[in-house]
Amino acid sequence: MILSGKEIENRIGKDIFIEPFNQKQLNPNSYNLKLHKDLLVYKADVLDMKLANEVEKIEIPEDGFVMQPGKLYLGRTEELTKAENHVPMLEGRSSIGRLGIFIHVTAGLGNVGANGYWTLELACIQPVKIYAGVEICQIFFHEMTGEFVKYNSLKYHNNNGVQPSLIYKEF
Repeated sequence: MILSGKEIENRIGKDIFIEPFNQKQLNPNSYNLKLHKDLLVYKADVLDMKLANEVEKIEIPEDGFVMQPGKLYLGRTEELTKAENHVPMLEGRSSIGRLGIFIHVTAGLGNVGANGYWTLELACIQPVKIYAGVEICQIFFHEMTGEFVKYNSLKYHNNNGVQPSLIYKEF
């Protein structure tokens, strides 16, 4: 079951945390999250799963940044989120998708108990100018049933910014 927007709002500060929270970003069954100004891009043309691939930091200027096709941009949300008893999921907004922007490659599923900023795997179909602060994606929450263990990954839990892949730690 997906929580309604009103139920998300009722649970803010109890078992769902969105900081900062702005009631204007609430939808009938989701909450819009904004794009932070920081982006990371990988320096290498070929990425190696067993290595900590080098990244370069880009700051989106006030007048925008043009994303290029064939390039992966790692961004993050301005909002920090945590869901104690619900499974958070992230999807792009339809207005963003209609510009040919993907906000995640395959990482839209969060874990119950995860705490931090969402790292976005941004890609585009054609060149498109993006801006920091735009409501780029939406988070929604599934109710959990059954016994569960809260997320506590050493890789991504309690993050403070954009995070490149840390899969190399699994080797």
